[in-house]
Amino acid sequence: MTIHKEGHSLLITLMVVFFVLNSALFYFIPEAKLIQGISITVSVIFFLLILQFFRNPKRSIPQGENLVIAPADGKVVVIEQTNEGEFFKDERIQISIFMSPLNVHLSRNPISGIIKYFKYHPGKFLVAWHPKSSTDNERTTLVTENKNGVQVLYRQIAGALARRIRWYVNEGDTVGQGEEYGFIKFGSRIDVYLPLDAKINVELDQKTRGGETIIATL
Repeated sequence: MTIHKEGHSLLITLMVVFFVLNSALFYFIPEAKLIQGISITVSVIFFLLILQFFRNPKRSIPQGENLVIAPADGKVVVIEQTNEGEFFKDERIQISIFMSPLNVHLSRNPISGIIKYFKYHPGKFLVAWHPKSSTDNERTTLVTENKNGVQVLYRQIAGALARRIRWYVNEGDTVGQGEEYGFIKFGSRIDVYLPLDAKINVELDQKTRGGETIIATL
């Protein structure tokens, strides 16, 4: 397992801050052993929590033009038929995966193909499970078309804490199934919109592993 590039600068900054803070405590109040111990313990725990947030584990990615792979680690919180009003403007099956701060937060392509549509939307920072977070929050929308002409839309959505969405692809790019296409810092969700005839392979409250769990079959 490696550490994701989005965490490098933050982790280095935290190391410097904690080193300076704890060194100052030892220098200015050397007799305060209890305070020093508490400070070191809190620093280590906090650093490890942030470190695990940016972990980037290796995954065994199943391949198949008819497979739709989970774009993120998390929990399935929505499976429903709904109207997708930004790109398709018709009825689709929506699957939403919520990521807690303890999940891996990189975003993966659910299918292989060509990105036919990409748009970044600035917006609000409602909690990720709010009904209007899909349309009102800061978000990105991507549509990938596979070689069979089937299109899948997926959307990174910021939450109350997740205020930094990163993406590494653009319209016209060719992407591989399970490959990383972005990152959401500190918890949020990803929505996937599928054709109505897709077979859903997950259930509500099921835990997913990005790049491994097959959430649907086209």
